[in-house]
Amino acid sequence: MVTTPTSPSHSQPRFRPARLIVYFFAILLLLSAIGVLWFSSLVRSALPQLDGKLRVAGLSAPVTVVRDAHGAPVIEATNFDDLFFAQGYVTAQDRLFQMDGMRRYAAGELAEVFGEEFVKHDRQQRILGLRVVAQKTVENLAAEDRSHFAAYARGVNAYIDAHRARLPLEFRILRYSPRLWSPEDSALIGVQMVEDLSASPRHALDREKILAKLGPELTADLYVNSSWHDRPPTVSRATLDEQIKGKEKDQNDDEDDDDDSGADSSVTGLRPVPKFPALPALQQMFFDDGSLVLGSNNWVVSGVHTVSGKPLLSNDMHLGHQMPNLWYEAHLRLNSKSFDVAGVTLPGYPYVIVGHNQRIAWGFTNLGPTVEDIYVETFDSAGRYLTSEGWKPPERRREVIRVKDKPDVTEDVVLTRHGPIVTELVPGETRKLALRWTLYDGTRSPFFAVDSAQKWEDFRHAFSQLDAPAQNVVYADVDGNIGYQATGKIPIRASGDGSLPENGSDNAHEWIGYVPFDKLPSVFNPPSGIIATANSRIAPDGYRYSLSTEWEAPWRSARIYRVLESGRKFSAADMLALETDIYSELDRFFSDRFVYAVDHAKNPSVRAKGAAEIMRQWDGRMIENSAAPTIAVRARQELERLLLEPKLGSAPKDSKELETTLSWKSYRWMMSTVWLENVVQHQPKRWLPENYANYDELLHAAVEAAVDTNPVNDSRAPEDLNAWKWGDFHPLEIEHPIFGKIPVLRRWAGPGLQRLSGSEYTVKAVSRTHGPSERMTVDLANLDQSTLNLVTGEAGNLFSPYFMDQWKAWYEGFSFVWPFSPAAVEQQRAHKLLLEP
Repeated sequence: MVTTPTSPSHSQPRFRPARLIVYFFAILLLLSAIGVLWFSSLVRSALPQLDGKLRVAGLSAPVTVVRDAHGAPVIEATNFDDLFFAQGYVTAQDRLFQMDGMRRYAAGELAEVFGEEFVKHDRQQRILGLRVVAQKTVENLAAEDRSHFAAYARGVNAYIDAHRARLPLEFRILRYSPRLWSPEDSALIGVQMVEDLSASPRHALDREKILAKLGPELTADLYVNSSWHDRPPTVSRATLDEQIKGKEKDQNDDEDDDDDSGADSSVTGLRPVPKFPALPALQQMFFDDGSLVLGSNNWVVSGVHTVSGKPLLSNDMHLGHQMPNLWYEAHLRLNSKSFDVAGVTLPGYPYVIVGHNQRIAWGFTNLGPTVEDIYVETFDSAGRYLTSEGWKPPERRREVIRVKDKPDVTEDVVLTRHGPIVTELVPGETRKLALRWTLYDGTRSPFFAVDSAQKWEDFRHAFSQLDAPAQNVVYADVDGNIGYQATGKIPIRASGDGSLPENGSDNAHEWIGYVPFDKLPSVFNPPSGIIATANSRIAPDGYRYSLSTEWEAPWRSARIYRVLESGRKFSAADMLALETDIYSELDRFFSDRFVYAVDHAKNPSVRAKGAAEIMRQWDGRMIENSAAPTIAVRARQELERLLLEPKLGSAPKDSKELETTLSWKSYRWMMSTVWLENVVQHQPKRWLPENYANYDELLHAAVEAAVDTNPVNDSRAPEDLNAWKWGDFHPLEIEHPIFGKIPVLRRWAGPGLQRLSGSEYTVKAVSRTHGPSERMTVDLANLDQSTLNLVTGEAGNLFSPYFMDQWKAWYEGFSFVWPFSPAAVEQQRAHKLLLEP
């Protein structure tokens, strides 16, 4: 048999997918590890050095920086130049990106980094000319302040120069490097705060339209500017006799108003006026979204009312939230102890803004004066404008807006004797509108003098130099004195009060001076031993000057006085409890009336009766887990709509059309709730819509509309009204502007969306975007027992342990002991850094 030889077999390598998968994941893990290590190294390189020694070019002598368990620095130097140099350096360590963002926001330079969607904002800021104002501010600085501003800028620049290769992560993500700091940039930070705390001139224009539509009587009702709840800080509380007489007068007024006799009505008898002080941290003066923003609280009680026998002073300034939070805590001290001050500072600006030194303490709320006027200018075909002296050519300023990855945008700013033409900032406006603003006269910096003040007279002299923003300042000292002083440059007008646009061609409404500082409301050691302000009316009856055409509604100040006048002896813990108080007298008032109206309605729906029952059992506290506040607020909002819609028209759906169309949503007024209270209390016929027989029917209809599951307006009520929790309806949202947009970092980059107790009208004044920016109580019996906490934390670096470590305290309503004496500071020391020349 023949056989065929065969060649030896060679086995082929077999395909092993499992092994390849293992290799793939091993490589992936290796690359991930390398990426994590690289990212971790990148992040750590931007963290500030907190311990040891550090050579810093520009110092003349060593500076000690001690930080506590929350990263707050105590900076101690031998001279002022080194002290403010170190303040600039240390602040830049923690907040450089925020500082750069704030100066860009103020100057109108955001589009250069973020792109063309920010051109609208930048155009506004260029027209308003905030950098021009900052330049003037630096020119006007006293020599001492100019030296301190320059030292601060050198400190910031020493940090920037030494860390160009180790900048905070935000700069790397956005692929740019900050330019060097200047005294002008510090002034710009201060000027931006003035803008944030100024009114929106749009409100005078809205009021003008409403006046044309409704006439003077109804407009006067709407633009009420005083209330029986008002508690001007310089006026002692009425005696019981006077209160009874006042109540009898109110009852007589109610009876007189039944015939709707017009001018004698207690509603129309209140003074009309406009504009409202806007407080968000990033406020747009003209691009107004219609939302009302919040004010602040401050109060001081003498030793008669405290357990220690010495004053307690509290302050929580309500501003727009940002991440990191607005304020930066710092303690500035000379080795000689001749200068020793602690409190909150503005990142980018030298000095302590609010706090205490060895002897005195102070706190702010915004006064909210009328300091921006709109003038209608007349131009001819040659481009000249008319004045009382004839036609004059305007000045012009050319602004170039840099835009990321796009061509530059040029803006020609036209300037009249009153200020810049702002017409293009007002949608739908065609007239040539000029803005006059006290800011354009320049500002001074009072804060070195404030930080150095040792007694009431020093304090008043220092604050006589605060031109803007005008503030209500409460005072206390270690000797047991308390006081209050209104501050700021507030115009005196030839006629009018700035509440409406005026003719710019004559001098009939020109500013003829400013209210003298010694004529501004002030009080020292009042017999009551209690002083409080919360942005509501501070001018007593019969006061000679017009300070504001729009005060904040008095709900917070009335509640603060009610608690402080309870006869208790208070501790610092009691002050914090008041700062976090969530009782709403406003909404309790309306809920009671809604319940009564539903109870007496002919055919209330099952849902309305259920809503009434929920409100009936409510104690007035705006608790996040409660449904009653949601129902009460929605019904109040619907009541306002039902009253205004027949007279001002329905609101268009399109947001752009809403800006130019007169509707019920055009009415925006800080005392709008006082108008609503007046209407419900006095029930004038002129406000009752035609299709309702009486006000109880109207109030019942508001509840029905609020709980409708298919509403025409705004939010939809759930099927189960008990599930309509206030915290879901009225949450808080704080998000980092960069990291909040990156999914992998978002959860660590800020609190995000949170349920929250409190409302715009509680002492704990909160909204989705605003709230207490700090909570401070100074104990003048023992400064080391004072308390202070920020919103989120001291650091701006996402990976710092001090980025979010104060959030829990802010959110849950507790605080931290705030050491001041050298021994207490040393006891609380967590880090110590020596800055050497």
